[in-house]
Amino acid sequence: MTAPLPVIFLLGPTASGKTGLAVELVRHFPCEIVSVDSAMIYRGMNIGTAKPSPEQLRIAPHRLIDILDPTQAYSAAQFSADAQREMREIMAAGRIPLLVGGTMLYFRTLQFGLSDLPPADSEIRARLALEAEDQGWARLHARLAAVDPTAAARIHRNDPQRIQRALEVYEMSGVTMTEYLSRPTAEPWPGSVIKLALACSDRGLMRERIATRFFTMLEQGLIEEVQQLRQRGDLDRHLPALRSVGYRQVWDYLSADSSYEEMTTKAIIATGQLAKRQMTWLRREKEAQWFDCLDQKLYFKAIAYIKSQLTTT
Repeated sequence: MTAPLPVIFLLGPTASGKTGLAVELVRHFPCEIVSVDSAMIYRGMNIGTAKPSPEQLRIAPHRLIDILDPTQAYSAAQFSADAQREMREIMAAGRIPLLVGGTMLYFRTLQFGLSDLPPADSEIRARLALEAEDQGWARLHARLAAVDPTAAARIHRNDPQRIQRALEVYEMSGVTMTEYLSRPTAEPWPGSVIKLALACSDRGLMRERIATRFFTMLEQGLIEEVQQLRQRGDLDRHLPALRSVGYRQVWDYLSADSSYEEMTTKAIIATGQLAKRQMTWLRREKEAQWFDCLDQKLYFKAIAYIKSQLTTT
């Protein structure tokens, strides 16, 4: 009996060139792409999430993009269920699932499972967001440290989404996030995985790439894209979708809470901080083959590595 083909994970921080490499891999292997990105899931958020271009999507269609309205919440557990459904469909057709993105929690949940956390509570989330606006996220982080010091040590004080979620879980259930995470209940992916990790060997050049990409987004119409979201009337800056890097800074600019120069500076800094957090997660990945995103022979090396792995599985 022939063993099923493994799946391929392509992980990397923002602006590391994952999409470009993924398209090249689709040209060389019978792959279909599943997006692993917590922002690309939203419709109407194209420029700021760096969604693949129409030409890239023509060559390499992506699953799990444009599946939700920005008003809707989405969890790692939901992603795992959706991704596994797509992966099985791809494998049933005799093809290889290629999972591409930078949302490291989604990758971790998919491969190793996740505890059965309570669903989101919009009322508690809204109240916590208002408290943070009044007191600051540092104060809420201190509150988290008082009830769940392990989670507080793991979650950065400048990571509002995870602070909010940890406090929400505790307020809903009386059980800390740490205790929930110690109860493995979600089903992990049962098959084998080939992992490719992208990183940048030159931090200075990585910062330049991040800045260049954000200014390119502005030229492409990011401000107009956020303005269209604001004009809907049913969205606000506290929604998970609008807390995405770039969107929240432009939203504040359009609210006259910051100047254009402050907006660009804050967005570039926030993107760099995101990349740093992604790298922290990425360094914990086991059995990943690392590639330099600045390597001119990146595509050839990645293709050769995958070929070597496919012949040994």
